[in-house]
Order: sequence, then C-alpha cells, then structure tokens
Amino acid sequence: MLRYTLMRLGIFVGCLVVVWGLVYSGLAPRGLGASNGMWVILLALVISAPISFVVLRKERDRASEQIVQRVDRVKANLDANRSQEDVVDEASRVQGRAS
Repeated sequence: MLRYTLMRLGIFVGCLVVVWGLVYSGLAPRGLGASNGMWVILLALVISAPISFVVLRKERDRASEQIVQRVDRVKANLDANRSQEDVVDEASRVQGRAS
C-alpha cells in the first residue's frame, strides 16, 4: 500500500514540475493574480489522476488484494473471539444451573 501511495505521489510531483515549467514558460495559461500556485497544483492533479489510473493499475490491484486479506484476517479473528466468548458464556450458564 505504501508503494502504491509513493508511486502515485511521484507521478503527481512529475506532473507538477511539468505544469510549472509550462506555465512559467508561457505555454500554459497563468492563474489570475495570486491564484497561480493553486492553478498549477490543480492542473497537476487533473493531469496526474488519469495517468495514475492507467499506469498504476497492477499496483492498485496488488494493494487492494492486501487490503482484502487484512479485512478477511480481522473478520476471522473477530469470529474466533465471538466463538470463544460464546463457549465461556455457555459454560457459565451450565455452571449456574448446576449450582
């Protein structure tokens, strides 16, 4: 998961550098007044999102598999804990009736 996040951040930073270069060279429009920095960041986000979606498909699938495995493991642990609680609860009920 960390690898996917770092790769996505790298693509964004690369797009940010390219957009910044295009804006300051005059090939891309500048923002209005003091909004130029925000314009560059937003444009880099808009460009990097589809690139990340296509380029990082395999890595995203790997990350989602890891998440599914973690969720399944947590569910199994919760089920095991519930069954242990049920056994203890049933044992205490049986002991209470025997007394």
